[in-house]
Amino acid sequence: MALAPKYAALKLSAGSATQTVHTLELFLDYVCPYSKKMFNTVYTSVNPLIKASYQDKLAVIFRPQIQPWHPSSTLTHEAAIAVLNLSPDKFWEFSKKLFDHQIDYFDVNVVNETRNQTYKRLADLAAEAGVDSAAVYKLLEIPDKPKGDSYNVGNGVTNDLKKLVKQNRLVGIHVTPTVIFDGLVEPSIESSFSVQQWDEWLKKNIV
Repeated sequence: MALAPKYAALKLSAGSATQTVHTLELFLDYVCPYSKKMFNTVYTSVNPLIKASYQDKLAVIFRPQIQPWHPSSTLTHEAAIAVLNLSPDKFWEFSKKLFDHQIDYFDVNVVNETRNQTYKRLADLAAEAGVDSAAVYKLLEIPDKPKGDSYNVGNGVTNDLKKLVKQNRLVGIHVTPTVIFDGLVEPSIESSFSVQQWDEWLKKNIV
């Protein structure tokens, strides 16, 4: 699936070629423990393999996938989109922060705070990745007064969130993590994939 230029930072390794041969899309949810396992393996261990041997052959794309049965999933993804807009070069670093701290956004750790309080914590986490927390919070904050007749006023990333959700729905993604390789779901890749398994899969499929 195509990647809009505005969201180019969702691509992990662009490579030196203008067009890579293969595309691997990772549909991940920031509050999904299995997504965390896959992200950490790919980001810390698989990416060096790709850079060393497949840089011009494989593009890896992060596809933010909200799972609504985790209510805070929307909020964490909104924070990631805010960082994507403000500091695209920090997107993957901030994503690592979100996964490292994902338990802080599980149900029992957000149930007694307001939505804006959760946004404030997310903005503070963005600061740990080198992003202006005040700018992040400004994009996330929900006003407490309607705009005209509208009471569903959204925030500064609502339109981007809609676009990314629509993209994922077009290919029918439901749960995370899900991997699409060259346009088709790749069921053989699981969250428990070790670095060795990734290495074997890359050698077999990236030609």
